[in-house]
Amino acid sequence: MKILIADKFPAHWKEVLAQQGHQITDNPALDETTLPAAIADQDILIVRSTKVPAAVIDAGKNLKLIIRAGAGYDTIDIAHAAQKGVAVCNCPGTNSIAVAELAMGLMLALDRRLFHNTRDLRAGVWNKSEYSKAKGIFGRMLGIIGLGNIGKEVAKRAKAFGMKVVAYDPYDKPELFRQLDITPEPDIYTLAALCDVITVHLPDTPETHGLFNKKFFDAMKDGATFINTARGGLVVTKDLVDAMKNKHIRAALDVYEKEPKANDKTFDYSPFEGADNFYGTHHIGASTEQAQDAVAQRAVEIIDQYAATGKFLFRVN
Repeated sequence: MKILIADKFPAHWKEVLAQQGHQITDNPALDETTLPAAIADQDILIVRSTKVPAAVIDAGKNLKLIIRAGAGYDTIDIAHAAQKGVAVCNCPGTNSIAVAELAMGLMLALDRRLFHNTRDLRAGVWNKSEYSKAKGIFGRMLGIIGLGNIGKEVAKRAKAFGMKVVAYDPYDKPELFRQLDITPEPDIYTLAALCDVITVHLPDTPETHGLFNKKFFDAMKDGATFINTARGGLVVTKDLVDAMKNKHIRAALDVYEKEPKANDKTFDYSPFEGADNFYGTHHIGASTEQAQDAVAQRAVEIIDQYAATGKFLFRVN
């Protein structure tokens, strides 16, 4: 089969696919505007961050399968793919630990102001008295919104740090709450009022888009911490920035309401300009070697199953 890989993909797994007799076209520079010309005769498309709108799907005359090399699939028009008879599969659970590690890292970085420490030290400034004012996370109340694969991994790590953990999930999961020894909360606003730190792990859907807005931030404790390593569209940026100013909310984001396109090297930082209570990373939650290898292995498993049986593992449409 002809396979187009339109994002970064580990070399070892590309070799595995080639050894299986597949014809591989590898072009991670493609984006939603250049994909249509490249996909015309391809059977399978593998993407990571690259968007796959209806126009790309229409251009894939031989396209049978789109694999999202990750858990989320909101960058793909799955409804249009279904109409065209194109299966969309994802790779759930493969990058959960990587994202959970980043969420914990951002939590600790904010509390100890690691960026500010390093910045001053590099400038030759010794300010021990200022940077000895961290609150610490032991015994603090952590609220996890979305107790899926990533939320579960965050809970395990937070408990190891001695945090108290509560969670809200839109689906009823009593057995999971019991297994993790986590207290369920009835809604996100009750959770917000209780917690010192809140971390978000939900997909961006019509029901969750813009869910974290003024109403939510008004419910948070003054000076609490908000972390989003899930999807940028979950958060209304203006409302978060207002809460950072008015309620001294500390925020750490790996994803943003408006992100640069794949080949764009500039980012509009202006909403957070001058905010010492903001830390940000470059949408790197799933970007560890361990996670990318696991995702690629899962993608190859999906292709193997399709080639052998015509069935689609982890189909989402």
